[in-house]
Amino acid sequence: MAVTGCTKCIKYMLFFFNFIFWLAGGVILGVALWLRHDSQTSNLLILQFDNQQAPGTFYISVYILIAVGAVMMLVGFLGCYGAIQESQCLLGTFFFFLVILFACEVAAAIWGFMNRDTISKELINFYDSAYIKAMDVSGSASKDSAIKVLEVFHKTLDCCGKGDDTALFLQLATTLCPTKSPEDFRLKSQSCHYKLIELFSEKLYVIGLAALVVAVIMIFEMIFTMVLCCGIRNSPGVY
Repeated sequence: MAVTGCTKCIKYMLFFFNFIFWLAGGVILGVALWLRHDSQTSNLLILQFDNQQAPGTFYISVYILIAVGAVMMLVGFLGCYGAIQESQCLLGTFFFFLVILFACEVAAAIWGFMNRDTISKELINFYDSAYIKAMDVSGSASKDSAIKVLEVFHKTLDCCGKGDDTALFLQLATTLCPTKSPEDFRLKSQSCHYKLIELFSEKLYVIGLAALVVAVIMIFEMIFTMVLCCGIRNSPGVY
């Protein structure tokens, strides 16, 4: 028998929140795909020199986001169908997956907060390794590839140097950073270290904001699901 009164209102509110949850899953999936194929990060993370590949920690988090977005869309559909059908079995299954997703999101948020600087630090170390090789006056075999790596960093991020550059780098700067003036070479805001931190900080803020919105929706959904299940169980004709 169909629920009535306030429980019926809860039923449609749960359907609405599940629809929003399904849309949020689609948005997260879209944002994750954008982060995966963004030209700035892609150009930097495919670089390699001297048998050393650019660190791919950032892509690990992006692949996790893609999986989370896809699962959210599936679970959101399950919640919508369960609410309309007033099925305790479907709603119970939905609640179980919701708790698992919420726990995973909290764990991922804690890990992300503790390692929020890891991605930029790894790329800064990779840049510094190429920087040292490029400044090698002995003319090592990997010097040319290191210079090409620096050129990609400088072109992609519109930056130049580390911010505390050597006299040798300043002599080569007009070649390595053709779009920069000599005054730019000494500006902190034009250093590649600064630009790398800025680049990944912006992307992490986007991910964090999306995670916060989804967490709030999940809390409301868990409350409404429990209330609706209790309402269905206590409805006349349900034993």
